[in-house]
Amino acid sequence: MSCRQGCGACCVAPSISSFIPGMPGGKPAGTPCLHLLPDKRCAIFESPERPKVCAAFRADLAVCGSSAEEAMQILGWLESETA
Repeated sequence: MSCRQGCGACCVAPSISSFIPGMPGGKPAGTPCLHLLPDKRCAIFESPERPKVCAAFRADLAVCGSSAEEAMQILGWLESETA
């Protein structure tokens, strides 16, 4: 599956504990990443500074569902279950 245009759920729903440029302590769950653009693309997608956890994420129906809203629900649930 390819990333859904205009989604960005993976840049909002999960917490990220590793360094993100401009967010040295990472980010809490439910908080948009500083690098999430208004069109829901990642401003540092091609950068070597992009966190490894972000680079390793692959869109999949099991976590992205059939819509951006469903992706937020699934990723939010996964976050709460693994916190």
